[in-house]
Amino acid sequence: MIGRHRTIKDPDLRDRLYELLEHDHLPLSVGSRFVRMIVIVIAVDVLVTTLASVPQLDARFGPTFTAAKVMALLVFAFEYFARLWSIAGHTPRRGSAVRDRLGYVFSALGIIDLGAFLPAAIVLAIGDHALLAMLCVLPFLKLVRYSPAMRSLLAAIQAERRTLVGCIVILIGAVLLFASLLYAAERDVQPDKFGTLPDAMWWAIVTLGTVGYGDVVPVTTLGKLITVFAIVAGFAMIALPVAIISSAFAEEVKRRDFVVTWGMLARVPLFARLSAGEIADIMRLLRARTIEAGEVLARRGDTATSMYFITAGEVEIELPTQRVRLVDGAFFGEIALLHRTKRSGTVKALRKTRLLVLDAQDFHALIERMPALAAHVKTVAKARMADSGDLAVVEISEGAAHDDQPET
Repeated sequence: MIGRHRTIKDPDLRDRLYELLEHDHLPLSVGSRFVRMIVIVIAVDVLVTTLASVPQLDARFGPTFTAAKVMALLVFAFEYFARLWSIAGHTPRRGSAVRDRLGYVFSALGIIDLGAFLPAAIVLAIGDHALLAMLCVLPFLKLVRYSPAMRSLLAAIQAERRTLVGCIVILIGAVLLFASLLYAAERDVQPDKFGTLPDAMWWAIVTLGTVGYGDVVPVTTLGKLITVFAIVAGFAMIALPVAIISSAFAEEVKRRDFVVTWGMLARVPLFARLSAGEIADIMRLLRARTIEAGEVLARRGDTATSMYFITAGEVEIELPTQRVRLVDGAFFGEIALLHRTKRSGTVKALRKTRLLVLDAQDFHALIERMPALAAHVKTVAKARMADSGDLAVVEISEGAAHDDQPET
């Protein structure tokens, strides 16, 4: 045991560090606090780099800006080398530690992590603030790792990359078409603006992009007519990739929400061993609900008719002897699917919370059509009620005690 503590390469420490950096991002966890800290450092780094490009501010707060920049680079460097060390043994290849680490170094996220601090550190040492301002976007790219929205957008672009390449090809063809037409119509009238095909292509790109700088415009009737068609075609050129990306982005978000919901349902003991089709049937019964901070979802003594899944937010269950806090991914009220009991505690939102609600009535209607599901649910429910540490048992016992009290 002593020898284990003395060794530097502690595999348990490496595993814990990997979990912290890659997976432990649930709210109120150490991993979530780490992510929040990194996001704040990224925001401060980008802000400081931007402000330092203003000569008046740099002359007044230069040392402060430099100190903040150095601290941010140290944090990014520490994160990079921590990921580089802990990644060994945690890749699908399961090869040697060197191969695992090289895989991270040359991956897209690895390059972004390295670019967040190494180029800026070199430029900062040189003292070129203009070049340093150009690099402020590199730390911002690290948000791809921590922002589900940015990951979904990149995944959408990746999924539709071939279609988007097709759009680019069509756009290039349209530029060449309208540039050649206007070159033929205007080259003799405006040789300084349309005397070459590349000059005409500049006009075509600006027109099809609906920017319309006005620095190059046709003067002949034929040239103006060509421009009208180019403007109309430009709307289609812009709308086509935007529609493709927005549609793919919406599908990616929907797919991500589906996976999250599936994962929450699969963790519920009542549903743990159900087939994919049975879980999909249950998912169709879920309905969304949002409660504001401080709002009471259920009160002690109310009839329990639904169970809840927390997709985002935090609630507190006030029981007679304790208070229980539940966050993203947690569920409660599952015993209501089987018994018309009284609520054993008052449930209140500590912050704005989004929930998925499964009504007992809908669930019972489902299991009536599926005898195998009904048998499984009853078996699991009996096993859960035999566990004294389960909140469901507390709910049943408290609800029964409440029913036995004389009415006043």
